[in-house]
Amino acid sequence: MKKLIVVFLILSAVSVGAVPKAFENGCHAELVEAWRAGPLRATLRQAQGDKPLLATSFFHQKPLDSLIKYVNTFIGTSAAGHTFPGATVPFGMVQLSPETGNFGWNYCSGYRYEDNVITGFAHTHLSGTGGVDLGDVLFFPFQGDQPQNFQSKFSHQEEKASPGYYEVILGDNNIKAQLTASAHTGLHRYTFTKAGKAHLLVDMQSGLVDSPEQLAEHVSDGEITIDSKITISGYAFTSQWVDKKVYFTAVFNRPFTGQHFIDGDNKRRLILDFDLKPGETIEAKVGVSGVSIAGAHKNLLAETQHKTFEQVKTEAARTWENNLGKLKAEGSKKEKIAFYTSLYHALIQPNNIADVDGQYRGADSLVHRSADKVFYSTLSLWDTYRAAHPLYTIICPEKDGQMVESMLQHNGVAGMLPIWTLWGKESYAMIGNHAVPVIVDAALKGIKGFDRQKAFAAIKNTLTHNKNPKYDWSLYLRYGYLPSDTVKREAVSRTLEAAYDDWCAAQLAKALNKQSDYNYFIKRSLFYNSLFDKSTRLMRGRKSNGEWIQPFANLDSGQLAIGGDYTEGNAWQYTWQVQHDIPGLIKLMGGKKAFSGKLDSLFTMDSKVFGKGSTLDVTGLIGQYAHGNEPNHHVAYLYTLAGNPAKTQELVRQIADQFYINKPDGLSGNDDCGQMSAWYIFTAMGFYPVNPADSRYVFGAPLLDRVSIALPGGKSFVIEAKGLSEENKYVQNISLNGKPYPKEYITHKDIMKGGKLVFVMGDKAKAPVF
Repeated sequence: MKKLIVVFLILSAVSVGAVPKAFENGCHAELVEAWRAGPLRATLRQAQGDKPLLATSFFHQKPLDSLIKYVNTFIGTSAAGHTFPGATVPFGMVQLSPETGNFGWNYCSGYRYEDNVITGFAHTHLSGTGGVDLGDVLFFPFQGDQPQNFQSKFSHQEEKASPGYYEVILGDNNIKAQLTASAHTGLHRYTFTKAGKAHLLVDMQSGLVDSPEQLAEHVSDGEITIDSKITISGYAFTSQWVDKKVYFTAVFNRPFTGQHFIDGDNKRRLILDFDLKPGETIEAKVGVSGVSIAGAHKNLLAETQHKTFEQVKTEAARTWENNLGKLKAEGSKKEKIAFYTSLYHALIQPNNIADVDGQYRGADSLVHRSADKVFYSTLSLWDTYRAAHPLYTIICPEKDGQMVESMLQHNGVAGMLPIWTLWGKESYAMIGNHAVPVIVDAALKGIKGFDRQKAFAAIKNTLTHNKNPKYDWSLYLRYGYLPSDTVKREAVSRTLEAAYDDWCAAQLAKALNKQSDYNYFIKRSLFYNSLFDKSTRLMRGRKSNGEWIQPFANLDSGQLAIGGDYTEGNAWQYTWQVQHDIPGLIKLMGGKKAFSGKLDSLFTMDSKVFGKGSTLDVTGLIGQYAHGNEPNHHVAYLYTLAGNPAKTQELVRQIADQFYINKPDGLSGNDDCGQMSAWYIFTAMGFYPVNPADSRYVFGAPLLDRVSIALPGGKSFVIEAKGLSEENKYVQNISLNGKPYPKEYITHKDIMKGGKLVFVMGDKAKAPVF
């Protein structure tokens, strides 16, 4: 009742102006902040069309549903998900998050839900990867004597998080830690409830590495400098997954009364002392840059000067709310949590590593300036080309264009397009050159922000010059495949992935009227035929003399397995990696019936993972289908293309229910910079980009009652599933804008026009409507 009275006082006192005194003097601080921030005023103004406000009109408005409440940032923080629960903003440089350990594959994100100690709060982290790095600029508050190991016990009952915010009680000294972030700045608030001196460790030696030995050696240069009684700064040059430079500056809300380094002349581990009364806080704003300390300072001032912790927290939440709001979903609470947590994870990266003035450190370690003041890195392209980037072309096409422009800028420095870049540096992780499909997809969809001629030149150069150490193009052209007796690892997978990139290059060449280039690349795109073994109907390693590799270890997984011809998978999982020519693969298999039968075998085989060197990434198994790793993500949709859509409709529901669960170990594998999550988002809407560069989304079956996509120009595209239920999982018919829609896919163009796509659902499989 009090809140109703307060709102009434606002409405009766003003139209749209200052906060009423009766309101400001009250106890409802969160409403004051909402008023000052503007959304409440904007809502009231919009409701009345800028006319004088009436209290009665406001109370008739439908309350806005917060979407961030459906994000569980702890999903994926256990088992193999490798996500983190800390504070970040969409595509931001800073990921301020707790760490529970440093060493090895389990700590790719620095945090594991299984642990019961926190070792500090660092400013950079990877989300859902299978590689270890970052964990830079670590803070750890404590009281009492300096501990031998800086850590504190904590309880999940005293831990909470939401998009842009993290909070925990460090149990050893009962210190309340609160974190929030802007794009380049992390904000800390530590409340000390016990009497006694307060201390804060600032650690530039810390990082996420493979072993204790690497932790001692991964910083080649760096130090922390005391700039004043309330400011410090520092830098570190590190070498782990990539070589990088990290700079920071920190400003505290109160002077420190003492300081000393605990690592001698290295000056990378600093302890600050503060005189506090019980209940008082230490607050810090920490700007981060890859360019310089001056850049870190500029970032801090531009984003957080004169702003309180609460203001930055509110801005972060609002930013997330606006981004999540591009997709308005209707369904059960369980379904919304799965959907919006997936959308949250998909929007954490790529990360804009350019400073606010556009400067960034590139692949050559030199400083460059981006004209549009953004430069995206953390490009896990082997994963994200499949669904994450196609998602960006729908919900944030302007950012996808900037991402492509960043790839072209990288090409200008490195002489090739990125493969897997982190902090602007190439890691050469994974295979293929999958900036190519991302660029071609954007170009063919008319995404703005880059030059298409320049893009094709970069693609052609990348796919014809031997800059990528995993490809010898002369060998590839000589045999029409990469021979397993010459290319000792991943020869089959590398060939199949290259053939897809070639097809993509051919499509852009065609669009640009480059006929000879089209002919060249379309011929290479068919090289996958060379590795199809008709006797087993599987993709198989071949020697340079044309003989098949013997023995055929078709179920062995992992790069170290016997016959290590596959990347994080086996022959059964990789045979379907022909995204650009499913009709051709169907023909090789002997037709649609035989193709569907082979798919049936994939999903019903023994789920055992074979091979002495089996990779940790072959997870989320249904038969030999492995949802925990990306090469299989399009496979369930192949039934639709083979004329058996009911099988797709059954399987996507099973995969979603089984591998996207609202708990810390609810993901079946690494989220891989949002790709695992992007699969769910598309699937929940009822379609998926089987070939991410052909502007088509193949139909499955929706998981939500309704999704509305906010499109540029104020348009919207609505997807509705009539009669949807657990039993009614089969599509009976599809209509677009009131007319029957007979295709097995919907085009990107049709979505971006706006309109309404309706699925009528039932409990029995229906013959194909396509």
